[in-house]
Amino acid sequence: MTPSLITRLCNIGMKPGISAATQLITTRRICRAIAEQLDVIRSERRALRRQASKLKAFLPFTRQAIAELEERAQEHQEAIRSGAWSALAGFGQSLMFDREGLAQALGFGQMCDLLGVNPVHRQQADAGSDTSLRGVAFISRLEDSADRKSDEWGAGGPLYQACHAAMIHFIRECPGDQLPDPFAPGAPFGPKLPPALSIVGK
Repeated sequence: MTPSLITRLCNIGMKPGISAATQLITTRRICRAIAEQLDVIRSERRALRRQASKLKAFLPFTRQAIAELEERAQEHQEAIRSGAWSALAGFGQSLMFDREGLAQALGFGQMCDLLGVNPVHRQQADAGSDTSLRGVAFISRLEDSADRKSDEWGAGGPLYQACHAAMIHFIRECPGDQLPDPFAPGAPFGPKLPPALSIVGK
């Protein structure tokens, strides 16, 4: 998808008075286009790294060529990649907080229709999970649930990828003293706290 098409979609999404459904559809299309662009850049970088890896069999004669290929892979379309990733993270932040109130305006059923959530998964989500836009698309990973093929870290629908980028951006940019310590007592990777005991009267 070309940048001009992304710009046109952004213009549609920012029109005053558009419906919540149109806003969610355009946001999803934009996020999909950005994610596809990032995938293309990643695959081109991987191809350069594979070329460098093949030359390792001929070391030490290919040391310079390997270094050049690895540097090219690192710098390949970096300006486009960082701009696209920042834009994706920005959409993800907006979706996480749902400042436009899309989930409430659409209702759970229509939101699931627009996100491609399988009817079986809707019942599971409605039974006790977070039914917000963040809950359905990011926490439960139900977007395009009928054809989801991978559970690897970071893989998912376009809105999931946007929210994932927003979380990575938050973790990178948040001051270290404001993040919880995952190795603290009682935290997921820390030592378990002793059980809270109480005396029961007779």
